[in-house]
Amino acid sequence: MSNSSTPNSTQSASLFDHLLELRNRLLRSIVGVLVVFCCLAYFAQDIYQYLAQPLLATMPAGSQMIATDVASPFFAPFKLTIVISVFIAIPYILFQLWSFVAPGLYKNEKRLIAPLMLGSTLLFYGGIAFAYFAVFPVVFAFFTSVAPEGVVIATDISSYLDFVLKLFFAFGVAFEIPIAIILMCWTGVTTPDNLREKRPYVIVGAFVIGMLLTPPDIISQTMLAVPMLLLFEVGIIIAAIYSKPEDDIAPDIESKN
Repeated sequence: MSNSSTPNSTQSASLFDHLLELRNRLLRSIVGVLVVFCCLAYFAQDIYQYLAQPLLATMPAGSQMIATDVASPFFAPFKLTIVISVFIAIPYILFQLWSFVAPGLYKNEKRLIAPLMLGSTLLFYGGIAFAYFAVFPVVFAFFTSVAPEGVVIATDISSYLDFVLKLFFAFGVAFEIPIAIILMCWTGVTTPDNLREKRPYVIVGAFVIGMLLTPPDIISQTMLAVPMLLLFEVGIIIAAIYSKPEDDIAPDIESKN
């Protein structure tokens, strides 16, 4: 009777250990974000001022941003600081994720996933930087130039924050295209040759995604779609180099122990 219940007890204990480990990793990730936030909280107003520079630089002389809600001057900078804290803590969060899943991975999977995590982080940061330094000046200059005569441009700080965070997320995710292509090819979902054959559909899809994720102007849509197409080609090239090993399928027993 006791022997028959041993496997279930062991399985339950193993599941409990995994859940406990997952909880610890999540708590460490949250603590990491909070630590970064505490370091940046004092500079919340300065961070928002820096974020607003692309818009302020293109606004007509005498124009300024406004706050239509009583608490916006306080909450908008701190909301931005929280988001920035998460962005900065992404490497640490990915490290916690890696520490949780690594013991169950095979050797060849570890060799692929580790650089992909690093690459995905750098690409996400690259997408955000591209949006801030390349897209924002062009988009805001376009918006201010097409304002009807007699219309005073005075953007609400909360609306501006929501707008730029949406673009940050859109460009950050869009720049992950090479990682997605590599994973799909490596897992056998598709092949580089199949992706090359679907290039015309990808071009149309890139502009459709650009239309959905960016403001309704052709400039920002194009500035998202073109990098997506370039990253698609880069992903195909890298995926053709990375081929899933057939013979190295032994799990890393030492790391599991």
